[in-house]
Amino acid sequence: MRRRPDIEAANLHAVDAADRLLLDVAAEALATTTPGGVAVIGDNFGALTLGLAVQHGISDIRVHQDPLTGVLALAANAADAGRSDCYRSLRLGEELLTGATVVLMRLPRGLAELSEIADAVARYASKDVTVFAGGRDKHLTLAMNGVLGQVFASVTPSLGRQKSRVLVAKDPKSLGIEPFPVTEVITDLGLTVVAHGAAFSGAKLDIGTRFLLDFVPRMRDADLVVDLGCGTGILAVALARHRPDAAVVATDQSAAAVASAIATADANGVGDRVQVVRDDAMASIADGTVDLIVCNPPFHLGAAVHTGAAVKMFEAAGRVLRPGGELWTVYNAHLNYRGMLQRLVGRTDVVGRNRKFTVARSISNGRRLTH
Repeated sequence: MRRRPDIEAANLHAVDAADRLLLDVAAEALATTTPGGVAVIGDNFGALTLGLAVQHGISDIRVHQDPLTGVLALAANAADAGRSDCYRSLRLGEELLTGATVVLMRLPRGLAELSEIADAVARYASKDVTVFAGGRDKHLTLAMNGVLGQVFASVTPSLGRQKSRVLVAKDPKSLGIEPFPVTEVITDLGLTVVAHGAAFSGAKLDIGTRFLLDFVPRMRDADLVVDLGCGTGILAVALARHRPDAAVVATDQSAAAVASAIATADANGVGDRVQVVRDDAMASIADGTVDLIVCNPPFHLGAAVHTGAAVKMFEAAGRVLRPGGELWTVYNAHLNYRGMLQRLVGRTDVVGRNRKFTVARSISNGRRLTH
């Protein structure tokens, strides 16, 4: 199995011990499931889905993956294995979970994401559902047991193996209104933020994004603006407000981010002028067509600290910017991305710096368009 189109490197793996342990711990429950009774959530690159198909002979598997790279990796790995017909990709919600008696999931990094997933399973799956939620020991916290315990009466850990563990949750509780998405008002900016659980920073204003917002009035005039890695869409909304005649595209590979950005744009009255696209590094945007890009790139891939995601975004910016177009980036000061930006996009100047963050402006020289 491979991670493609996500970053591939010697220290980044498509399958790990937590995937294998999940399949083994759930084996007894899987043996008695009926067709269509299994749902998979957070399958990084397809190991769980294809393990169910190959090892347990299960078909009609319903799958939800928040990152688009996971969706594409599963599709590629399933095609390689001749198993493309064994699963369906669905949004987190009723269609994914109705009637499910077994749910396999990788525990997400964020508690808010786990809370939204757990609520959806308890709300829509069969009342006799068993949830097998696994991960690597170094990424597990007792708080995860607590989040699952809010909606399931029984939460028990499996025996550990190869520094991995599975939490087994049963007996969903009665629930009230759906807690997601959440909404908060950033009073000093007059901005309403709407967020699903997996959206970066939730409904809060990330401090890096707040710093970059100060520079919006200094950014060049533009007909087409892109908020790359838009999260909840705060930058896209700010740009739409500041440039009422510009076309604004907000793009992110996270399904939760896309849903959040659409809701945030609508809540701030600019939903008709902000197009939100689920995309991997602006793959759907033509070369040399964009005047201005803003970006607050991640510095991790899943749970691993890695600059590969930022590099991929900078390469994409160099491709889609017109000659003379600008990329404005905010990043943790210790990362020192300036040289990378200069190489991949064009002349780069540091235009702002505080104790935690750097803001850089890169001007495209059009070199990437000739390759």
